[in-house]
Amino acid sequence: MSAAYNLMIKSKSCLFSSSILFVVTLIYLLCTVSASPSLHPDEVEALKDITETLGVKHLNLSEDPCLTKTLVISQGVLKEGQNSTIRCDCHFNNYSTCHIKHFVLQKFNLPGRLPPMLYKFRHLESIDLYNNYLYGSIPMEWASLPYLKSISVCANRLSGDIPKGLGKFINLTLLVLEANQFSGTIPKELGNLVNLQGLGLSSNQLVGGLPKTLAKLTKLTNLHLSDNRLNGSIPEFIGKLPKLQRLELYASGLRGPIPDSIFHLENLIDVRISDTVAGLGHVPQITSTSLKYLVLRNINLSGPIPTSIWDLPSLMTLDLSFNRLTGEIPAYATAPKYTYLAGNMLSGKVETGAFLTASTNMYDHSYFIAVIYVNDLSYNNFTWSPITRLLPCSAIKQCQNYSRSLHINCGGPDVTIENSRGRFLYEGDNYGLTGSATNYYRKNWGYSNTGDFMDDAITEDTYTVSSESAVSAKYPDLYQNARRSPLSLAYYAFCFENGSYNVKLHFAEIQFSDVEPYTKLAKRVFNIYIQGKLIWEDFSIREEANGTHKEVIREVNTTVTDNTLEIRLYWAGKGTMIIPQRGYYGSLISAVSVCPSSESECGGMKKKISSSFSLRQLKVATNDFDPLNKIGEGGFGSVYKGRLPDGTLIAVKKLSSKSHQGNKEFVNEIGMIACLQHPNLVKLYGCCVEKNQLLLVYEYLENNSGRSCLKLEWGTRHKICLGIARGLAFLHEDSAVKIIHRDIKGTNVLLDKDLNSKISDFGLARLHEDNQSHITTRVAGTIGYMAPEYAMRGHLTEKADVYSFGVVAMEIVSGKSNAKYTPDDECCVGLLDWAFVLQKKGDIAEILDPRLEGMFDVMEAERMIKVSLLCANKSSTLRPNMSQVVKMLEGETEIEQIISDPGVYSDNLHFKPSSLSSDYILSIPSSSESAYDLYPLSPESIVFTIQ
Repeated sequence: MSAAYNLMIKSKSCLFSSSILFVVTLIYLLCTVSASPSLHPDEVEALKDITETLGVKHLNLSEDPCLTKTLVISQGVLKEGQNSTIRCDCHFNNYSTCHIKHFVLQKFNLPGRLPPMLYKFRHLESIDLYNNYLYGSIPMEWASLPYLKSISVCANRLSGDIPKGLGKFINLTLLVLEANQFSGTIPKELGNLVNLQGLGLSSNQLVGGLPKTLAKLTKLTNLHLSDNRLNGSIPEFIGKLPKLQRLELYASGLRGPIPDSIFHLENLIDVRISDTVAGLGHVPQITSTSLKYLVLRNINLSGPIPTSIWDLPSLMTLDLSFNRLTGEIPAYATAPKYTYLAGNMLSGKVETGAFLTASTNMYDHSYFIAVIYVNDLSYNNFTWSPITRLLPCSAIKQCQNYSRSLHINCGGPDVTIENSRGRFLYEGDNYGLTGSATNYYRKNWGYSNTGDFMDDAITEDTYTVSSESAVSAKYPDLYQNARRSPLSLAYYAFCFENGSYNVKLHFAEIQFSDVEPYTKLAKRVFNIYIQGKLIWEDFSIREEANGTHKEVIREVNTTVTDNTLEIRLYWAGKGTMIIPQRGYYGSLISAVSVCPSSESECGGMKKKISSSFSLRQLKVATNDFDPLNKIGEGGFGSVYKGRLPDGTLIAVKKLSSKSHQGNKEFVNEIGMIACLQHPNLVKLYGCCVEKNQLLLVYEYLENNSGRSCLKLEWGTRHKICLGIARGLAFLHEDSAVKIIHRDIKGTNVLLDKDLNSKISDFGLARLHEDNQSHITTRVAGTIGYMAPEYAMRGHLTEKADVYSFGVVAMEIVSGKSNAKYTPDDECCVGLLDWAFVLQKKGDIAEILDPRLEGMFDVMEAERMIKVSLLCANKSSTLRPNMSQVVKMLEGETEIEQIISDPGVYSDNLHFKPSSLSSDYILSIPSSSESAYDLYPLSPESIVFTIQ
């Protein structure tokens, strides 16, 4: 019994002991579970130092950031886009201790430095300080973090060289330094980061080439190098990065050609290369079937578009715009959703089905036409089919009336502005039009907007922006709205009066704000072209205005020669693409105003000068042709200065003899001449036919007398010569009435107040002609300037003017008169022979006017001398036409070799005029025998000084 009792007692004791153990264990486990893990105390203290270095003013650690998964560093609710995420690993010390793994502070305008103390977060894997206002560089202390894989510090103020020590961060998979101010070269040590998958260096100031060591980054999927100042070629090793998916080289500075191997990478999805000197490259053959986005824009590509591009199954965006591509688009081609081929030399017929998609719409209203589509084929040489109206201005056929002013409120409604001249209208262009390529035009103006806002978070692109804040401006209503463009925005005026104009472009940065410091880092940069010429490169509205919501107006004088004015804003791949939000920002403009150069401000109404004048009007204007108002005398008559009742100055030419034609025919002829408007022609307002009097009324030009001694610097001489060439090219080739001047010489070229050359007396010889054949019995011209075939045989073609231009150009270069100059060298007959001999010897400096004192552009001078001698060739067939001359002077085309002496005024002609064929009479007015035969339209007219 005792044994049994003892056994029972032991059994109960074991049971009790087991129960006690269970209870104790349960209590321990409950206590363990109920105790919350917390951030390691050392890291709590480190957080205080780190946030202080960053510039945080309101750190709140009342709650454990590992539990709240956020770091409270501001008072109130977070603003849109702000992110203060903290991610911790709490598996330490039986789930009681946490260590920070991910440290994120985005868009807090932190003004401090990158904190070295982050190295105390020993388990840190990623650092994201995107979009703040931090300065300094990357602390090398971070290299000691054994688990660090990701660094993103883009959109800050970091500067200096990229640290070579980054090569020690061997575990990095992501390094993003975009949109900072890093300079210097890309360190070769980055090639040690063999685990790197993403490398972002865009929007810095980096120079040099890509180090060859980057070829070791075989795990790289994303490479961004846009908006830098790199040089050298796009390296071949990029095409050997097997995992590469996205390559961005917008305006990187790297040159071509582009390695074809890049486009054979099987994982390639996105390639964007733009605005770089690619050499004479070609569009590569592409086998990457996964490719979705292909941008090869403005990189000087030539040749045809490979047919394989149209077969890429995944391609959504194709941008080959602004290259030199040729050839045709095949009829079977199906264009990607977003296709941009503008600004090439493509030809042939574009089939409707290929480029008119379901998203294409056309609107035709009573007073304007708008075309909205996703494909831009403009500015090529296509033969248009039913989609003709997709070309800007293609619907404009004829001009019934001409305008001379333009006012547009870009991106907004009609706005009426009142100034000293009264009230006038800025027409709105905002009619709710959207689309990645939009053409819109009204009666005399329109715009073309091209491009897609890629990479932004907005599904529906918006091409206008508005501001709720007032803009500091004289006319603030003009700046409440603006039109923007991701690529190319062109405003054009058609049916515009030819002449000189002042273009005012109105800007205000209303999309960004200076309220938040980090937004000051946003940089919108674009180029501005007027009439196809680059006027402002890397234009930044904020920098020009010294802030946002402030007006800035830029003015430029330009000329209209074909009744069309084009103003183009072009995004050349520069500027930040991630501030304030990720995406493209492109160009932005608030308003456009265009007025004649003679008017500081203008309204919409044209100042009209009557084309018909009475004799009484002109007598009043000239004070009854007072001799004191006489400003010139020439072969066609006297010229008087006059003033109309509205103050307009005019020049009145009294023709010395009546035309062979009747009054009606004379008026018709003058009407045709008056229609010839060009910046380098003296404008003919109209005429008076009354009481046997024939009078012509011209614009009045201000400058010095032809006999004045005006020292012209080289740039002015070159401008004058080029202006004469452009004026003649217009008369010969572009005007509605083709005119041969017959008497081009220095005194028939006048200068305006800006020393722009204008040809006078064009078309007057027609008034004395009964026979319009190539053979004339009355030669109108001046000895020393007439082409030999015209002077000797009366054979008249445009090449006679070309010869005369050659003589005048040589006079401009040398400062010597062809009619008066006699070389010391007996082997030379005149100025042209002398210049030809010196040019053959390579002694150009000897030809140039010594009064230039060596201040001239050598290449321009050599070009002008060669062009002059080429134009004055003995043989008319060897002379270029005037449009070719313009291109030669501008340096666009090579100058043909001069294969014969000019020698035009040889002994036969210069000294023995009686040897002319008896079949033709050389009739030259006695008043036209000297180089100083002046019948200028103003006493101040002067082209150049001749010795």
